[in-house]
Amino acid sequence: HFGDAELTDLDQSIREHGVVQPVVARPSPTQAGRYEIIAGERRWRAAQRAGLSEIPVIIREVNDRTALELAIIENVQRTDLNAVEEALGYQQLIDEHGYTQADLGQVIGKSRSHVANTLRLLKLPDVIRDMLIDGALSAGHARTLVTAEDPAGLAKRIVEEGLSVRQAEALAQMPAGTSSAREARPAPSPDEKDADTLALEKLLTDTIGMIVSVDHKGRGGTLRVAYRSLEQLDELCRRLKQER
Repeated sequence: HFGDAELTDLDQSIREHGVVQPVVARPSPTQAGRYEIIAGERRWRAAQRAGLSEIPVIIREVNDRTALELAIIENVQRTDLNAVEEALGYQQLIDEHGYTQADLGQVIGKSRSHVANTLRLLKLPDVIRDMLIDGALSAGHARTLVTAEDPAGLAKRIVEEGLSVRQAEALAQMPAGTSSAREARPAPSPDEKDADTLALEKLLTDTIGMIVSVDHKGRGGTLRVAYRSLEQLDELCRRLKQER
């Protein structure tokens, strides 16, 4: 099913630029001389609404299984897909077509960590999935909830207080009942850390969404980052690589 508003937007784009990406079709297995669309039905319908009589088409000889696989791959690459629909599409490709996360990432042009993090959203309670679908929560916010002790409670707080993703990340790693990253950090002795060091710890904690401790001695020192799960560590590594 394609929403009228969705087709209207695509219709307008096609009127201005034409059909940029060809539709993929195959010979009909039941009707000689006819074809069925594998991928790109939205573009075909919008082109009809735009009054086009011809559009670019790629014809492929594929069986039913491959046709379904291509249709799913096309669907998960839609820009208007919400994170839950994207995750369900990934899971279908894994369950029904034997893809690994790495294989899937290569096919759709995403990193393995993106695929893994998106699939983790399926572990969240239905109430949070509904918030994602409705647009009340972003995918970035939802990913922080996967490792939270009380994901539904934190989701409600994110929405009510308008928390940023980084603020949500910091709260997600706190024990249940702790309201902020600063409360969860052991209070340092004034003799051990000065105000500048404490301010730096808070800045780093707020920036990466994980508790950071800085021990400065002489010209050097030690920086410690506390993480609650391998998923959280994987996300930190991903973000560090992106900054390079």
